[in-house]
Amino acid sequence: MGYDWALTACSPGLFSADDTMMQNILRLTLTDIPAAARVHRAAFDERLPWLAGLHTPQEDHGYWSNHLFPVCEIWGAERDGTLLGVIAFREDWIDQLYILPEAQAQGIGSALLDIARTAYSRLFLWTFQRNIAARRFYERHGFMAVAQTDGAANEEKEPDVLYRWVREN
Repeated sequence: MGYDWALTACSPGLFSADDTMMQNILRLTLTDIPAAARVHRAAFDERLPWLAGLHTPQEDHGYWSNHLFPVCEIWGAERDGTLLGVIAFREDWIDQLYILPEAQAQGIGSALLDIARTAYSRLFLWTFQRNIAARRFYERHGFMAVAQTDGAANEEKEPDVLYRWVREN
């Protein structure tokens, strides 16, 4: 993979001492976008099977490279050369956060979320109302639901919820 190791943020504080398989947290480059798109698709399809197949792998790659990469910081967690999770964020917004299904519940999402929460003092994000696991995750990390929609305005036509997080001083 073409990770930008000059921008790697491997902080020992990102993982607890009892994590047996440490991950590297690093900022991704454009050459990493195909792997990021694959992580997105695998996690999306696992957690939201009723929406699986909404986009082709080529469309996912185009979205990550042409829409997210130019405006977001994109960070990933990797272990042994395999990208396990990704986050794409910009000022005030988390646009994407996905962890491979087999790598979930290992602290990877928390570590990636910490990168964004360190960069900005407030963040918003959308998730689907039916994605209970994501909602619990965000709520455990201090995000509060501030609005819900019927999904009419999103591409999936799936009811969603807007979350907000504000750093406590």
